[in-house]
Amino acid sequence: MKIYLIRHSNAVDPGTSGNEDDSLRPLTEKGRDKMKEIALSLKALELKPDLIVSSPYIRARETAEILAKVLKYRKELLFNDALVPTGAADDIIGEINEKYSVDELVLVGHEPCLSSLAGTLIAENPNLGIELKKGGVCCLSVDNLRTERKAFLEWLLTPKILTGLS
Repeated sequence: MKIYLIRHSNAVDPGTSGNEDDSLRPLTEKGRDKMKEIALSLKALELKPDLIVSSPYIRARETAEILAKVLKYRKELLFNDALVPTGAADDIIGEINEKYSVDELVLVGHEPCLSSLAGTLIAENPNLGIELKKGGVCCLSVDNLRTERKAFLEWLLTPKILTGLS
């Protein structure tokens, strides 16, 4: 299985008038444009997700919607509370094992949740030191999360590199 961890793109700043609730902060226009470019690069890299699961927070949801549109993903987007910023790697791994038996899985979320998940999957260390920038993508490959919690880091791309590919 390939697991793509994608951090949401640029959103309005926390505490901005009308956006005091962190879960309701939308992407900025720049963030939407940047995510379209990133999605085009992922399409060029032949990303073909069987399933896209997103944090329910608005900025992640909008990021997932842009990805789905550009990648011509025709299935329903799923939303999972385990992908919120404070989500725990163990909970996400449990969800993957229980619900998501696919070849290519895209998880759209936030920091520090995604870096913690990557570290846990790669080295059983949630503090491994991997950081996903806004719009960054991490590609992991795993044989079987049920018997081993070990993934291999295939690549980690910053938004700057991804926007340069499209």
